[in-house]
Amino acid sequence: MLRIARRGIVVAACLALVAASSACSDEAPSSSGGGTAASVPGVTDTEIVLGTHMPLTGPAAAGYSKISPATKAYFEYVNANGGVHGRKIKYLVEDDGYNPANTQTLVRKLVLEDKVFAILNGLGTPTHTGVLDFLKTQEVPDLFVASGSRSWNQPEKYPTTFGFQPDYTVEGKIIADFVKKTYPGQVVCHMGQDDDFGRDSLAGVEQVLGADGVKEKQKYVTSNTNITPQIQAFKAAGCQVVISATIPAFTALSLGTAAKLGGFKPQWVPSSVGADYTTLSGLLGEGKVLLEGLVAPGYLPVSTDASNPWVQLYQKVNKEYNGDAPFDNNIMFGMTVGYLTVQALLKAGKDLTREGLISAVESGGFKNAAVGPYRYSASDHSGIGGMQMGRVTGGVQAAFGPVVQTDDGAGPVQEYTEAPATPTSNGIPAV
Repeated sequence: MLRIARRGIVVAACLALVAASSACSDEAPSSSGGGTAASVPGVTDTEIVLGTHMPLTGPAAAGYSKISPATKAYFEYVNANGGVHGRKIKYLVEDDGYNPANTQTLVRKLVLEDKVFAILNGLGTPTHTGVLDFLKTQEVPDLFVASGSRSWNQPEKYPTTFGFQPDYTVEGKIIADFVKKTYPGQVVCHMGQDDDFGRDSLAGVEQVLGADGVKEKQKYVTSNTNITPQIQAFKAAGCQVVISATIPAFTALSLGTAAKLGGFKPQWVPSSVGADYTTLSGLLGEGKVLLEGLVAPGYLPVSTDASNPWVQLYQKVNKEYNGDAPFDNNIMFGMTVGYLTVQALLKAGKDLTREGLISAVESGGFKNAAVGPYRYSASDHSGIGGMQMGRVTGGVQAAFGPVVQTDDGAGPVQEYTEAPATPTSNGIPAV
């Protein structure tokens, strides 16, 4: 995937989620997933309609609001070059504000009213969890969820849902393995979002360090920007390394709050979810000096690596189709999702059906900008299984060390040695 500002900026970036509720029933599927193009929802002879829910506003908007425009820009690039088997991709983006109640309403609209072919890259653990059963009932492909929750990897329970980024337990294991080797004997603590994001991350960390290897464990909720008690607890416990499962606003808030307490300067190792330097420096403003030395894993090339062919491709697309938006890891994320989606649609064939798309993803074998392997199969819907550590030095975030891979079970963290893939000459996947 996939980073306090001056005090006022952070508070603005962390606006509380609006409390709401939505009672929903599960209608029968609007149509069979099979059939001719004319009878497949969201598919015509000239068009494929996809939809998503994204936090374009609200507490998770910082950074993440750039993802869907980047995906859409890549689709427009593909459309301008002939589309997918002659069809152009139309991408409908709904703003849920990172509010689960909004997500349910908007996803139902996309499926029942807009008749999308698939839901793509819906963002957020608390938000997307609430639509899993509905999408299953409707037999809608639920592709490449923008969250590392292990909930997406339940092919028997949710056969149409697939993850994208490394799940949070895989990431937790990779971070903990790095911390164990790099900071031996130091006091390690954990800060986690109070949902599957934080819980799965901690589970991975404890698989490597043991429950006793994490001295202090704290949680936060996105509706409360006062995390001073949590940071004070870390300081009192003598934490030397803090691993955090935090969205960008709360990564920035954690660093800024620690700095205000004085005398507390642990090594911060956030999840890739909240570690993009461009996003964090924007939140921190003049306080971006606090990011120096920040260490975090990543599963895509770092956006500042101008020598990387994927960065070069995405910068070109970004300039031509995304208004030349400030280029960062969120744009890398969005365009990689777009590239992977086109790969899957091409693999599904010209006679496009929902079942055919699911089978195409399960067949696996995808290679693109991801530094580690995709794990897709009929029995594994989890997504990318490898990561590489990165560090901020002199205001530049750069990767270092080997790419490593693991699973969300008892498997070891080990080096991934396969050579990285490169994009095709025209930047569009081959069939």
